[in-house]
Amino acid sequence: MPLGLRGKKKGKSKETSTLVEGEAPLARGRGDEGDDDGSAVGGAGVGGGAASSSSARQGPIRLVFHTQLAHGSPTGRVEGFASVRELYAKIGEAFHIAPSEIMFCTLNTHKIDMDKLLGVQIGLEDFIFAHVKGVKKEVEVFKSEESLGLTITDNGNGCAFIKRIKAGSLIDQIKLVCVGDHIESINGKSVVGYRHYEVAKNLKDLEKGQTFTLKLIEPMKSFEMIEPRSKGGGFAEGKISRGRETLRLRSKGPATVEEMPSDVEEKATKKVDDLLEMYMGIRDLELAATMVEAGKGKNNPDEFAIALDEALGDFAFPDEFVFDVWGAIGDAMQGRL
Repeated sequence: MPLGLRGKKKGKSKETSTLVEGEAPLARGRGDEGDDDGSAVGGAGVGGGAASSSSARQGPIRLVFHTQLAHGSPTGRVEGFASVRELYAKIGEAFHIAPSEIMFCTLNTHKIDMDKLLGVQIGLEDFIFAHVKGVKKEVEVFKSEESLGLTITDNGNGCAFIKRIKAGSLIDQIKLVCVGDHIESINGKSVVGYRHYEVAKNLKDLEKGQTFTLKLIEPMKSFEMIEPRSKGGGFAEGKISRGRETLRLRSKGPATVEEMPSDVEEKATKKVDDLLEMYMGIRDLELAATMVEAGKGKNNPDEFAIALDEALGDFAFPDEFVFDVWGAIGDAMQGRL
C-alpha cells in the first residue's frame, strides 16, 4: 500500500535529561551498602546495579553499574558510556579482555536468557552480565526447506547471534546449534561485523536443496550453566527495565536518563518487535523502541513514514511493513493490544 509523502523531512525531537559526566561525588545506591572504598568486590551475588547521587540532582549525575562475566568473575564497575559499543569497551577494560570477545549481555542473570538481553534500556538498579566467546564449532546443514527456523539479533557491536530456534524447524533438529551462538561465517564467508538483518538475508538467500556450512561460537559457560539447550523465548512479559528510571542507550547521540517506559509503550514495542521478526527474521528491541518513539505525535501513516526515513533511512522499510507498524502503535495507544 503506497504511503507517498516521504520526501519531506520532519525536525527531530530534542532529547531531555542528557547524561553527563561530572565531578559530583558518587553516592551509594541500593545494594551498595558497605562498599565505601570504590574497589571491585569479588564473587557473585552483589545486589546493586547503578549507584547515583539522588541528593545532587541539581548537579551532574554520575552513574556506575556493577558487572560480571557470566561464566564467573569478580565484580567490576563500569561508568561513563553512552552506547552499547562504549559499554562493551568499558567492560573490556574492567576485565582486561577485547570488547570483540563480548557476545552479548544479560541483565540480572548470568544465564543465557534471551528475555533478559541488554537492549533498549538499563534500569538504574540492573546488574550487567557479559557473555564472552567460548567454544568454536562447525556444522553442515542441508537446506530442505525455505525457512530455517532461526531468529537473528545482534549486540550492536558487530556480533550477530541466534535469539530463537523455532520448535520443529529444520535447525531445531540439529542439536549442535543453540540459542546464543554467534554466527561467524556462512559457507566460508565471514559475517563478523554484519548487522542482524544482513545475516538473516544471507541465510534466506541460500539455495534450497543445497548443503551449507555454518561456523559458530557458543558463549563460554561455567559448569553450572551446562544444561539442555533453550529454544529461546519471546519478549519478556515483565518490564523492559527495573526501577523508576532507566538509562537509555542510543546508537546515535548521547545516552539519556528517562522514566521507565509506560505499559502502552512496552506493548507497542513488543508488537513492533514481533513484526520485525515476521518481516525480517530479526529481533531488535532498540530498533522497535526507536520506531515507537518515531510514531509519537504523528497523525497519519505518511507523517510516520517520513519520521522513519529520517531516523532509520538506511533500512529502506517497505510501505507494507511501515503501515503494519503504524497500525500496531495505534492499537497499543487505543488499548487494543
